[in-house]
Amino acid sequence: MSTAIFALIALGARLRSPLRASPLGGLAQHGRVRLCQALAPPTCARALYCYAGGGARSTCRMSLLDAAAALTPEAAEQLAGPFFGLSLLPYLAFLYFLGDKRNGTPPLVFFGFQFLLLFVLATIPTGLISKSVYAEPLADADWLHGGAELLLTVTNLLVLTGLRSANAGDVRQNDALRVGALGLFAVLCATCYAGLNVLHLGPHAPFLLGAGALSPELLASAALHAEPENALSIPTWAVHSSSVLEWVLCMGAMWQWAETVGNPKWKGLVWAMLPLHASGIAACTYHFFYNAPDLKPLVTAQAGLTLVGNTALAVAAARVAWSNGWRPADLNPLGAKAEFAPSELLGAIPTTPTAEGFFALKVALSSGAAAYAVKYGSLALALPFSPSLPVAAAIVAAPPAVLAYAYVNRGASDAQLVVEMAGNGGGPVMSEAGGEPPEPPEEGKPSLPSMADIKKYGVSGTVAYALTELIFWLVSLPVASLVYLNTAGHWPDFSDNTDRAAVLAYVFAGVNLARLVVPLRLGVALAAAPWVDANIISKFGSKMDEQPGE
Repeated sequence: MSTAIFALIALGARLRSPLRASPLGGLAQHGRVRLCQALAPPTCARALYCYAGGGARSTCRMSLLDAAAALTPEAAEQLAGPFFGLSLLPYLAFLYFLGDKRNGTPPLVFFGFQFLLLFVLATIPTGLISKSVYAEPLADADWLHGGAELLLTVTNLLVLTGLRSANAGDVRQNDALRVGALGLFAVLCATCYAGLNVLHLGPHAPFLLGAGALSPELLASAALHAEPENALSIPTWAVHSSSVLEWVLCMGAMWQWAETVGNPKWKGLVWAMLPLHASGIAACTYHFFYNAPDLKPLVTAQAGLTLVGNTALAVAAARVAWSNGWRPADLNPLGAKAEFAPSELLGAIPTTPTAEGFFALKVALSSGAAAYAVKYGSLALALPFSPSLPVAAAIVAAPPAVLAYAYVNRGASDAQLVVEMAGNGGGPVMSEAGGEPPEPPEEGKPSLPSMADIKKYGVSGTVAYALTELIFWLVSLPVASLVYLNTAGHWPDFSDNTDRAAVLAYVFAGVNLARLVVPLRLGVALAAAPWVDANIISKFGSKMDEQPGE
């Protein structure tokens, strides 16, 4: 995943033409990309062998991580800005589809996702203040940074509360929470004004006056590393850790909502939320290393993941809306308006105020504990003071990868459970082409997916596996081309036998490496089998059955 992130960074630098007059100038020359020439500061001189022999093709020994590390802070910011800006368009499309009244989206959930726009709005004045008044990036101005990020935490809390209430059978609007959230935004605006003109806060003034901070004397007696002046305060770290934790909980609650209403299309939103989780991890990792300039590519990765995540949200919400009757004709503003359709809560699990109170307390305590552990535990380590892009990339990639694996297994388990339940009721849930329901794994044996599991889903499993492999092969070619770019210094010329053979060799090597994650690929195919059956096999099968003479 980390390699793909930084490949996206390199590709974005190639495609964004205005950057050719920027610190990334020289990316295109004589119709060939010279990435090594564009990204050749002294720190990477040992890895570059440009213009060897003075020929038309230069060689460049540079890995994707080296290329990302070679991005200047200015170049990284120039790449991040367009990604963040473009991500707003698919998010608006996501809100449009999610808000279709036929979906029966819980009102508080929809308001929570709308509230995110106020977070985006708040980052504009706070970012301008930090730049124009303090000449510091927003991430280094703690009181502004923490205040803006608090709105993101509120967004996640609104969505999480709305989903948990809906899963318990309560889909009413919560006006008190709506008013409180909007009031908090007004307070933040007033705080920005007062902090500048009344309190005259400096750039590194801590958010909420640094509440909960340990005394300098206590830290000195513990013989820890000295904190840089741009270190995040305890309240700001608590806001960040809370946002990440709440988003993970939102994913679980969204999965449960799909089961509550009996519409698996809602589970697509969970997968779409995964890149946004990775984006949050990228931001926290950047702060863990005290916003080191050498790790500016993490900001670019965060922006790119936000764009990918918002686009995925728009697609997932469109699938939900389509399943509930939305059609392109509904884009006509003069057409008939859809009426709100309250969702049928098939699997609602009632809860109690006491249980919800304990849940909120656990989230708050977990966020606070994480804030102390990261802020002060990191002072006992040398790692945050020695920024390393490969290490940072591994930190960013690990939590989303674990979460993805967990949901692949959960999807496969849910699909198997549905088939077994339908079988107990008189037959498998799959169509006639779907084959026999899979048998549960034997006790004591590992339950990793296998080809035998795929075959048990019949034609649906086979088609799902074929689509998974097709996507893998479609992705492998551009990735191999990027690897070739970073080893040969130019894009492959597929009319040249040597270039074509080299790219195919990279693809072959990638295929062999991919065998290490075969269970993951099989798990994706298993999770997709019910969707393939419902949207491909059943539809085409029914059309064939309608043909005369069959």
